[in-house]
Amino acid sequence: MFSDGERIIMQDSGIDMVFIMLIVARAITFMLVIPIHESAHGIVAGWLGDDTARKEGRITLNPFAHIDPIGLITMMILGIGWAKPVPVDPSKFKHRRLGYALVALAGPVSNLLAALTGCFIMVLSGCLITHSDQWFTVESVASPAGKAAFELLSNFITINVTLAVFNMIPLPPMDGFNFLRAFTPAKFDNWVFRNQRILSGIFFALIILGSRLLYVRVAFYFIIAAVAQLLYLMVSWIPLFFK
Repeated sequence: MFSDGERIIMQDSGIDMVFIMLIVARAITFMLVIPIHESAHGIVAGWLGDDTARKEGRITLNPFAHIDPIGLITMMILGIGWAKPVPVDPSKFKHRRLGYALVALAGPVSNLLAALTGCFIMVLSGCLITHSDQWFTVESVASPAGKAAFELLSNFITINVTLAVFNMIPLPPMDGFNFLRAFTPAKFDNWVFRNQRILSGIFFALIILGSRLLYVRVAFYFIIAAVAQLLYLMVSWIPLFFK
């Protein structure tokens, strides 16, 4: 991407272009991914009878309707972020707790489906570019524009998987916890609702603490890698058509 001379200049000036490019890629990808996740919550809520998200303009691919500034910054720096919660009125659901669980599950599932679509495009494009059934790397792409496109697609897959795994953490206010609430006693559910702000603060404090513990980071990224590998296996049949 850069000449040796450009690399020397950037190194001498203290500019870590790899890190800057990573941040930019994360920001762009996050703004592509977040609308999918948040709109999925609103769409499923609409199917179940609650049109609050639609009325408030949250079923849209416009990222600025969903972006939380702090969540965007943490995504660029740490690779994990969040958006503004989609408004949901469970009282409009026929089965309140089950409906809320399905709405919560819709976000992570949408991310996994988007990541799977990215894997499909990645593998198919690789086979078409290399004219073979061999798995390819970004180095296989000749043009800088092509390399950038594949890097962006790779980030799209990774961030979708990361958000799916992150959101399924069974702690408030994450989707994983909201899904599990459907199977907990009503008294516990009411207690969580009354103390949601405090519990959310505790959760984000734990996230900051956990991000500084090596074994927590290793476990988290191991899960992400395992899920991504499973998605790639689901499209591993594509190269068979190029033998």
